[in-house]
Parts: sequence; structure tokens; C-alpha cells
Amino acid sequence: MTRASTLILNTFDELESPIISKLGSLFPKVYTIGPLHALVKSQITHHTESDSSNGSLREQDMTCLTWLDSQPSKSVIFVSFGSVTMLTRDQLLEFWYGLVNSEKPFLWVLREGLLLGDDTVVETPAELEVGTTERGCMVRWAPQEEVLTHRAVGGFLTHSGWNSTLESILAGIPMICWPHMAEQQVNSRCVSELWKVGVDMKDICDRSTVEKMVRNLMEGKREEIMKSMAENSKMACDSVKEGGSSYCNLEKLIEDIRSMRSTKNIAHVGNE
Repeated sequence: MTRASTLILNTFDELESPIISKLGSLFPKVYTIGPLHALVKSQITHHTESDSSNGSLREQDMTCLTWLDSQPSKSVIFVSFGSVTMLTRDQLLEFWYGLVNSEKPFLWVLREGLLLGDDTVVETPAELEVGTTERGCMVRWAPQEEVLTHRAVGGFLTHSGWNSTLESILAGIPMICWPHMAEQQVNSRCVSELWKVGVDMKDICDRSTVEKMVRNLMEGKREEIMKSMAENSKMACDSVKEGGSSYCNLEKLIEDIRSMRSTKNIAHVGNE
């Protein structure tokens, strides 16, 4: 990074101003242009909702949106651990019991390759089957942006990947964080301790903890968390609007790239 003249970051000034200011003292130019998925929609006038699925490398099960349509507003906990995180059988069962025992409707992404070893669960306990049939929906992959902005979704149990974190903040959906690797531990701590838009489960996933945290997010601590989330979500939305920080930073980035190209062309003509 010390060799770079410019940093282009998928974040927005208002969310991480102290560290962005610090980076600005180390690098000549820093462009914050996030949340990138929202900036795309603000810049491309012919964008349609269906376009958001074009970047997915997995086939999305759109039937989950129909299922969400049948659920009460802000009642569903959405569960997805991204495209890389893997669970042991015991971890999966603990999460499953916790979700069922919370008695909250849940939409769970169980992608291929999520389980370490064999990709099936042998002899699923009857109580989990019954609980899932009554108030659960499981899919191989979901259109995450559409899910998070659906009126029925009230919480997000996530691995705390940065894209998922930004998507959740933009949508105004509070998070339960279960970080797995890389930057996820830092993200989850920021979510719970700095921005206060969710809670950090860390590496614990016993069923009682899952149940308690789901209930707290959807009921107990919801009002407190939603106050902070509403503020951060508004800042995220405003940053990508015309005149917003990320919107303007993208314009500056484009102009600087054009300027660099023009300078190189002039130098090339001069050398000739």
C-alpha cells in the first residue's frame, strides 16, 4: 500500500471519518465511493431491480421473496454466512435449534459447500423439521439486496463480510455478527461497539446464545439499536445521492482519471 498514490475504498466518509482522515495523511488521494452497490443505482439511470442479481455467481432462488411476502412486517430474521464460510455439523445444528427455539420466522441461506465434509445433514431431529415447516424457509442462495430491503425482514444474522455489512446498513437492518475470518472480526466489533447497529456473537454458536440474541435483536434491544441504525442508514443513503460525499468523490475520481490520461497523451505527443 505504501507504493500506492491513490486509495479507492468501498465505504463512505460519514461512517469511518477518523480512519479516512488518517489515511488522507498517508496517501495523496483517498476516494471513498461506497456503498458501491447503491452508488451504481444512483449513477445508472436505466438500472432496474432485476439488474442487482447480475453480479451473482450463484443461481438465486427467488421463491424466498414470495415466502417473505406472506410474513408480517419486520418479523423475519435473515441468515446468511456468505460464499466462503463453512460450518461443522454441530455448529449448523446449534444455529438451527437456536433459530427454531427463538420462535421467530427465519429465512436461511444453506448454500452448497456450507458444511465441512458431506453436504447433507443426517437424521434431522423431528422438532427442527416441524419448526422449520411452521416458520422457516431455506434456500441454496438468495437475492440478498432484495431480501434485506423487503418489508418482512427485521434482522440479519451474518458472517460480517464487508459487503454484507454495508448492504445491511444501507437497508437499515440490524445485525447479529458471527465473524469467521479476515476482516470480519473488525467489522463485527465496529457494528456492535462503534456504530451500535447490531450485536457481536463472536465465535460462540450454542443454541441458547443464538436464541437469546435473536430475541434481543428482534425484541429486547431493538429500539435502542434501531435508533443508531436509522442514523447510519440515512448517512449511507445520503452519501450516494447527488451532492453526497460518495457521489462527489466518484465525480472527482473520474475527473482525475481523465486528467491523468490527458497528461499522458500530451507527454506522448511531446516525445514524438
